[in-house]
Order: sequence, then C-alpha cells, then structure tokens
Amino acid sequence: MPKFEILLKPSVEKDLRKLSSTVVRHVFAAIEQLADSPCYPPDKKLTGTERTWRHRTGDYRIIYELDTSSATVIIHYVRHRREVYKRL
Repeated sequence: MPKFEILLKPSVEKDLRKLSSTVVRHVFAAIEQLADSPCYPPDKKLTGTERTWRHRTGDYRIIYELDTSSATVIIHYVRHRREVYKRL
C-alpha cells in the first residue's frame, strides 16, 4: 500500500506552537503513522461528516480529512480533547 501524502492546514501550525515539545513529538509520530495507514482501528470517523476522522494521541486529538482518490491526509486541527470538538 502506498504512503499517503500529508498536508497540514495553517491552523495546525498555530495549534502546535501552543504545545510542549514532548507533545509535538508525539503528534508528529502519530502523523507519520497516518501517512502509512490512515483509518486504522483506533481512529474514529466523526459523525455528520463523510471524510473527517479523529486520531487520539494522549489528551490531544488530530482531526483529519482522508481523500482516498488522491491518497492525501489533510490535517485540520491538533487540539486538546476538551476544546477540539467545540467548533467542528
């Protein structure tokens, strides 16, 4: 299976600036896993959407969109679990 291309929205850079370096390392490790195999069992599809998923990394969530036709994963947000679902 080919690797998926990862695209980061500008909001992700802003989100990552607020996090500690340890959390950022964990987030980037999780993003690398998404490039290899998006939608593996721990990930869940968000209700009310067709292509939006979430990946859990400790207390943080990576909200991403999966486009299988172009083999891309578009990362929208990386936020704490208590704030991530407020404005979706």
